[in-house]
Amino acid sequence: MIGQSVSVAWVTATEFIRSLPAYFEPAVREAVIRDWRAFPLPDPGPRRVVQEGVGWLCRAQDLSASADGGFARHYGLTDGWATSYPETTGYIIPTLLASDDPVLHARARRALDWLAAIQMDDGAFQGGVINDPNKTQVVFNTGQVLLGFAAGLRCFRKREYEEAMGRAAEWLVTHQHTDGSWRRFEGPYAPPGPKTYHMHVAWGLLEAARVSSREEWADAALANVRWALGHQMHNGWFKLCSLLHESRPLTHTLGYALRGVIEAWRYSGEVPFLAAAKRTADGLIQSLGSDGLLPGRLTANWRPASRWACLTGTAQIAECWLLLHDATGELRYRDAALVANRYVRKTIRMDGNPDLRGAVQGSFPVWGEYNRFQFPNWACKFTVDANRREIELLAKTSPDRSSQS
Repeated sequence: MIGQSVSVAWVTATEFIRSLPAYFEPAVREAVIRDWRAFPLPDPGPRRVVQEGVGWLCRAQDLSASADGGFARHYGLTDGWATSYPETTGYIIPTLLASDDPVLHARARRALDWLAAIQMDDGAFQGGVINDPNKTQVVFNTGQVLLGFAAGLRCFRKREYEEAMGRAAEWLVTHQHTDGSWRRFEGPYAPPGPKTYHMHVAWGLLEAARVSSREEWADAALANVRWALGHQMHNGWFKLCSLLHESRPLTHTLGYALRGVIEAWRYSGEVPFLAAAKRTADGLIQSLGSDGLLPGRLTANWRPASRWACLTGTAQIAECWLLLHDATGELRYRDAALVANRYVRKTIRMDGNPDLRGAVQGSFPVWGEYNRFQFPNWACKFTVDANRREIELLAKTSPDRSSQS
């Protein structure tokens, strides 16, 4: 059952004051006033959100400050368009290829060619944006780019993509610890040590195995998921699942972990994976307000640890709930996903400034902790994916309603 509503998310006075200098920027003031006074906006429906979201992703590619074929990390209210971000460019590619639009396929190919050109000599991919001064190999980023190469190889059958995918997969397998975890190459923006959200890296290996029949890559992926499940609590919460605050992870990283477990089940059919995914999904439902608000950070007993929403995490988890509804037929997953998707949709601008139209802000309200005053490309990507999944559900259950959404 969906939990009690906690209404519109706000932040503490301390958080508000900490970001006060930015309020002198007119664009920031406008966004703050909008979130303070105007929420919720009318629900534009999933089809409109997908259309505008894909349009914004295209602009993120065209307007990236590095102009290289990758996708700008974000549009910022204080700093404009950022340079390209290899990690998220990797998993935006499958979102573009999920369409049958040849223009989007051409964009995906341009991004793939860029990623192949910047791959490190050992097969890994760097952390951070393309012009980051700390260019080091990172396990997580490499796994996300792997998702793009697997999708690109499936679509285009280009030898260069197969070679790049193979080198990245082999690098991940080579540096995997014997217990299935990854303990090195975490990068400069996360604390050292293994992470349970690396199950999203395992998903990259599973996709590479699907397209290449390299079962040793799948074996490595499933070993990682089994290791991570050793750190799952009885109520579904994951330890070692945070970038910074171990006791209160973001819904974003919890969403990465949940998707990894689901994909392990979809690949292997092993019932314990599905049971584990349901435990986490059920715990997250406890945290969901009746209005669709999912607090951006959660404690080990699924209690709110923030007064703002991480819209990225909400969208990721909504898609996971829809996948579980499809797998189990259980209505609580469908109902939670629809409410969560609607909440995110009501925060999105559907007209006006093209830099913002269709974009999804990091936090709601916009001054929340996660990517404050920014519209990250991955927030838009996950929102598009979750709403496409909702459209598919509606098409199965109510064709007339789907065509009008």
